[in-house]
Amino acid sequence: MASAGGPLKRKRPGLVVALLAASATFSLFLIAALAWGWSVYYSPGPSAREGDATVVTLPSGSGVSAIAATLKNAGVIRSVDMFKAAATLTGADRRLRAGEYEVPTRASLKAVIGLLTDGRVVRHFVTIPEGWSSAQAVDILNAEAILTGTIDEVPEEGSLWADTYEISRGETRASVIARMQRDAADNLAELWAKRSPNTVVRTPEEAVILASIVEKETGLARERPRVAAVFTNRLRIGMRLESDPTIIYGITKGRPLGRGIRLSELQRDTGWNTYLIDGLPPTPIANPGRQALEAVLNPPATQDLFFVADGTGGHAFARTYEEHLMNVSRWRAIEAGKAPPAETLPPGTVPGAPPPGQGTPEGAVVVPPTVTGEAVITMQAPGTVTPSRTLRPATPATPAAGQ
Repeated sequence: MASAGGPLKRKRPGLVVALLAASATFSLFLIAALAWGWSVYYSPGPSAREGDATVVTLPSGSGVSAIAATLKNAGVIRSVDMFKAAATLTGADRRLRAGEYEVPTRASLKAVIGLLTDGRVVRHFVTIPEGWSSAQAVDILNAEAILTGTIDEVPEEGSLWADTYEISRGETRASVIARMQRDAADNLAELWAKRSPNTVVRTPEEAVILASIVEKETGLARERPRVAAVFTNRLRIGMRLESDPTIIYGITKGRPLGRGIRLSELQRDTGWNTYLIDGLPPTPIANPGRQALEAVLNPPATQDLFFVADGTGGHAFARTYEEHLMNVSRWRAIEAGKAPPAETLPPGTVPGAPPPGQGTPEGAVVVPPTVTGEAVITMQAPGTVTPSRTLRPATPATPAAGQ
């Protein structure tokens, strides 16, 4: 037994040495692998194929393998396996976020993974200004190259909420329109519920129509309530609105006219021309903003019936026709660059106006170009009313309980 055990004891030191050698070799290999991985993880990555960065879009629901393949195809990383290994070892594989990313040229693997886990996505915004028409809104969306799809029909006028929207690369233009329409419906419902009994409009649709006219008449937020009061007063006593932007909308359907209004256009019945029709036009003439809607639904109590540009970007308001004529005189003088003191202008004097009995030649501009802050309600004496108009009640309706 002793002789049998002797050789076994002599073999044990050799086995230990072999195991230690293997362990040392594995350790060296492991250290080398870790050093190489560390180097790859922190070393600069590939250069961008164009410019200083590469835009990569990672669809929602993408797994680590799909993300790695997308990054490799875009030239952002060198190895799919290294990305997957790094993401797994660091725990980032559970925190990668979808979206559009702008990866700087030669970004390291660590930087790329950090970008994706932090969710530092590229954000895109599109703005529909207050008072712009639906046709103009479609133009804005069509100019956004990151959007896809077509808009087959221009949305109904007044159905879009003027605001700034965040959009994503690849999102359809139709889906953005749908968002704008949902916002418009939600905001209108909210504002309608808070309306004053002094408002002259009877339905939310009428509120949008009148607010769109207010929006186009002035670009100054502080003036919108007073402009809304002028139109409210006119509707209540049966005066026509006589708003220049309604003339333009009837001609262009929401596009800029680019010049002054001609006499023939002032006299053309397009269906929207409020110099010729009673009450409100059939549709809005733009997409109004919150302030214009609030002004129409909660108009201040005034006796103003007229307003005209005052040369400062705002308007001069008047309760009487005579006062309005003096304001117009001042505006005409400002236009001509020779504004005299107000007291030197007798009532009814309008510099540059044709003598009594003479019309303005066809093709001549009879009112200033209608642009934001320069609109004018042209003359109509307070006694010139249209008593046959049936669109508006003589007094505002009181909202029912719960409305």
